[in-house]
Amino acid sequence: MSMELTPVLEHLERDQPQALARLFDLLRIPSISTDPAHKADCARAAEWMVADLRSMGFNAATRATAGHPMVLGHMDGPPGAPRILFYGHYDVQPVDPISLWRQPPFEPHLEDGKYGKRIVARGAVDDKGLVMCFLEACRAWRKVHGTLPCGVTVFLEGEEESGSPSFEPFLNSARSELQADICLVSDTGMWDIDTPSITAMLRGLVYMEVTLHGPSRDLHSGGYGGAVPNPCNVLASIIGQMHDSDRRVMLDGFYDAIEPLPASILAEWKQLSFSDGEFLGDIGISHGYGEAGTSTLERIWSRPTLDCNGICGGYTGPGAKTVIGTHASAKLSCRLVPGQDPARVAQSLRDFVTARLPRGCRAEFQNHGQNPALLLRADSPMLRAAAKAMEGIYKRKTVLIGAGGSIPAVGMIKRILGLDSMLVGFGLDDDGAHSPNEKFELRCFANGARSQAAILGAIGALRP
Repeated sequence: MSMELTPVLEHLERDQPQALARLFDLLRIPSISTDPAHKADCARAAEWMVADLRSMGFNAATRATAGHPMVLGHMDGPPGAPRILFYGHYDVQPVDPISLWRQPPFEPHLEDGKYGKRIVARGAVDDKGLVMCFLEACRAWRKVHGTLPCGVTVFLEGEEESGSPSFEPFLNSARSELQADICLVSDTGMWDIDTPSITAMLRGLVYMEVTLHGPSRDLHSGGYGGAVPNPCNVLASIIGQMHDSDRRVMLDGFYDAIEPLPASILAEWKQLSFSDGEFLGDIGISHGYGEAGTSTLERIWSRPTLDCNGICGGYTGPGAKTVIGTHASAKLSCRLVPGQDPARVAQSLRDFVTARLPRGCRAEFQNHGQNPALLLRADSPMLRAAAKAMEGIYKRKTVLIGAGGSIPAVGMIKRILGLDSMLVGFGLDDDGAHSPNEKFELRCFANGARSQAAILGAIGALRP
């Protein structure tokens, strides 16, 4: 069954005012998932999504969880066509500090910017705008051809901005309904506004809190200093041993199973117009710092890390108090790359600390979460199809980029459903996703919908 893309793109262009009105309706709902006062608003946003999906012909409904509802919508494509599982979220971040917003955060409006008009509201880009790019693409295919070019399951959660506590239980319970050939995630950005991008590498995470316990009570450092282990000193010493002089992580087996970066991707990254000065300049640092022999872009996209995210212990109030505290704690995060096993890294971290404890100290560990890294193979047929489809929209080569952060949902989708994820987003670095005056360029919204329409068509054309 052959379905032409051109009339779909033409419909998207004609329908853009209506698409913008639909997005504004959704943006007016203050679906702040972390605030119990907005529980009803989250439910209202979920029902809005269901109604919109049903208006296109999806078999859609909300699904109750212990927290905010999930949204599921199904539509079949032509016989033999692949199926996409599209993942996104309808919840948003809190708006604080409200005083920094130029206009109320849930009154969406257009402002002038350097690329023309921009949509300003909480959730404009993260993630309501990106979700609606995909839904507008589906709407246009249905309007023009009466069907989608491939099967689609839309899966939206309402707790992404509050830790996704219901996500894993729901994946396990609804596994049979979420089967697909690939997961398409739209919660990421582009290299720049003119360059189509697919995030093919996403670092994983191990987050551990370590607490060292020493003497049974706080001690006067004049009476006991030098005679007992000081948890603050011990913890600082252990953290100081976690890297060598080349800033490589010293945990046992940390690098053993890392998959090498494909030479083609590394060569592509070297062609990107990345500037250390521009990247670091606005944070007051003039030179990059990290693992020797690697570029800044490699370090943030494709190399593993271990960082202390916070440390405390002893007396931290004003003035002096000569005390040896009974406890000291640190929060430690490891960003992981493909090949690293989160469980093994977590155990290696515990072993590293435990092996360096003096007598009289014991360590307590609290795991705050772990998930593996993502690597979508460059020779994946669906990746190649999506990249070529976007090139047709932007008239420029699609770049495969990495992301230094982690999206736990992607790891769980891989672990529980066995699906690879392709991350296709249309946000920009200056969109201020979690900040006041969050925005989404109107040009990105339009090209995002066009790109998703082209991707649907390209994946629909694939056959086993």
